[in-house]
Amino acid sequence: MLQFVGLSEINGPLVALDRVPKVAFEEMVSLKLDSGETRFGRVVEIDGDRAVIQVFEGTRGLSLENTRTTLLGHPMEMPLSLEVLGRTFNGSGRPIDGLGEIFCERSADINGKPMNPVERVYPRNYINTGISTIDGLATLIRGQKLPIFSGSGMSHNKLAVQMVRQARLSGTDEQNFVIVFAAMGAKNDVADYFRRSFEESGVMERVVMFLNLSNDPIIERILTPRCALTVAEYLAFEHGMHVLVVMTDITAYCEALREFSSSKGEIPGRKGFPGYLYSDLASLYERAGIIEGSPGSVTQVPILTMPNDDITHPVPDLTGYITEGQIVLDRQLDQTGVYPPVSVLPSLSRLMKDGIGEGFTRADHSDCSNQLFASYARVQDARALASVIGEEELSEVDQKYMYFGRMFEEHFVCQGARENREIGETLDLGWLLLSLLPREELDRVDRETLDKFYRPEQAVQKFGAPKE
Repeated sequence: MLQFVGLSEINGPLVALDRVPKVAFEEMVSLKLDSGETRFGRVVEIDGDRAVIQVFEGTRGLSLENTRTTLLGHPMEMPLSLEVLGRTFNGSGRPIDGLGEIFCERSADINGKPMNPVERVYPRNYINTGISTIDGLATLIRGQKLPIFSGSGMSHNKLAVQMVRQARLSGTDEQNFVIVFAAMGAKNDVADYFRRSFEESGVMERVVMFLNLSNDPIIERILTPRCALTVAEYLAFEHGMHVLVVMTDITAYCEALREFSSSKGEIPGRKGFPGYLYSDLASLYERAGIIEGSPGSVTQVPILTMPNDDITHPVPDLTGYITEGQIVLDRQLDQTGVYPPVSVLPSLSRLMKDGIGEGFTRADHSDCSNQLFASYARVQDARALASVIGEEELSEVDQKYMYFGRMFEEHFVCQGARENREIGETLDLGWLLLSLLPREELDRVDRETLDKFYRPEQAVQKFGAPKE
């Protein structure tokens, strides 16, 4: 290994070396200080024989004359074995739970290997989260990438914990289901909340946890999702497990990428983010899927906060182009005490149609979700009209829609943070709510299905009737 004495330049978290032969992009580097301390970095830019290195632990105390730099000849790697289950790591993949180092079966490049599109298997079957708005209306399919669009201060952390605690598979696959959880830019109290919640609910043994705190170096935030996805791919494609990857908050990751790009002097794009933000996000999201010949799968639920609740902001905008749908949280519902505050109409799962129905969830699932969408859309029209002429002036049918909308939000959308609903329970509740409406209004369902599920007497008994 070549060792270089001295540095050409120090600029923030970056150092530069001149006259470096045969250096590779993203190659790992060790830097030995005068004090004997060793720090690590990686090559982030190459210009001829000049290499720019980002130091993970920061450049404080580095000397231009005496720092000894060694090129390690490999990219950053994550140590892998089944011992990762139940462990907690920092953002760069080092154990922080006090249980010692991982007994390494092998190491893998955290950037992963691209999946051959020909070998991808179309995602089918679903993951049951126990949350009605997700399971019933925007079903999460194995091998899918389905982001949650939230806003600052909303209950997305609570929702992430509930998904980790309740998510499971149907049938015999349930034993092979594990979760990789990655938190980026989390405050100390939020990180403690995640750790404590998983331990108290007894799911920690099937969770691999990565915690990058808000006061950790930004380079670690850029590495966190890649370390998490490397572990997910190892468990899925080498040990046949079904892995759900929950990543929060992708916006913190993108802001770290913007800061890093700015420190390198790159030309900024929209709102200061680098021009390659789309391809960088795609390099993360496209690591979800199922590969032919492997029984495992990687499913992603990235969570991101929309600055100023702006869904056209570059982060949610570009995420929406890459992923297969989205679940959108609504601030107005959140402020009225509805949890989870899922905004039903802009939320969708593009792969839902192929992973529900007979053999997966229930034969009537598609009919129920289609009719709930259509009826709730009509509720919004009735509310818009009522804001102009007053609710008392609405027609009898529109008043029934208004009542259906209130009951739908109170009983279907809203559920306890520890309430775990079976898919059958969710669909039965949906049909019971639809039974509050006149039968002739349910025009998305055939007569045979209505004969089976339309129960107006039971609906009135459970929810009451709208006031005349």
